[in-house]
Amino acid sequence: MSRIGKLPIAVPSGVDITANGDEVVTLIVKGPKGTLTRVLPADMKIEREDGVVRVLRPTDSDRHRALHGLTRSLVSNMITGVSTGYRKQLDIIGVGYRAQKEGEKLVLSLGFSHTVTIEPLSGISFEVGQDTATRAPFVGVNGIDKETVGQQSAVIRALRPPEPYKGKGIKYKGEIIRRKAGKTGKAGGKGGKKK
Repeated sequence: MSRIGKLPIAVPSGVDITANGDEVVTLIVKGPKGTLTRVLPADMKIEREDGVVRVLRPTDSDRHRALHGLTRSLVSNMITGVSTGYRKQLDIIGVGYRAQKEGEKLVLSLGFSHTVTIEPLSGISFEVGQDTATRAPFVGVNGIDKETVGQQSAVIRALRPPEPYKGKGIKYKGEIIRRKAGKTGKAGGKGGKKK
C-alpha cells in the first residue's frame, strides 16, 4: 500500500466534493475560497464517508501504485486550496530593488534599465509589503491552486535569481542561499612580478 495514498483526507465543513464520469473522472471541489476542477485517472476510485475522503487503487501494479499517491496528493491539495488557500512569499533583496502594485499587475524595479510588469495568472492575486525584521520589500503570491501559485512564484523568482556573492535578487522566504567568498587582493603590496 502506498504510504501517502492510503492516508485518509479530512474534509472541512463547507467543502463539497463531486466526482463524475466513467472513462475519465472529473473531480469538482467547492469551498469558501472558490471552486477547483481537475481530471483524475479513471482507474482510481474516490470514496467519501463521514467527512473523510479515501483514494483506492484497483490492483498492485506499478502503474496503479504510482497513481495512488499522486491522486491522493492532488485531491488533498484541492481540498486545502478551496478551504484555506495557498501563499508563497518572495523576498526582494538589493539596493533600489522595489515592488508595487498597479491595479492587479505587479511592477518590479530590479536594477534593469526598465521596470518589469507581471500580469497575474488566472486565480492569482499579488500582495506587496515590507518585512518588519529585515525592512526588505516582499511579494506575496496568493491563490487556491497550489500548482498555479508555485508557477507564478517561479516566474517572478526567475527574473532576478539570488546571486551567491552578496545574496542580491529574489528568493523564497526561508530559502538559504549558498554564499561564495569573493576574490581578495594581495595584502601589503602592489602585486605584479617580483624582481
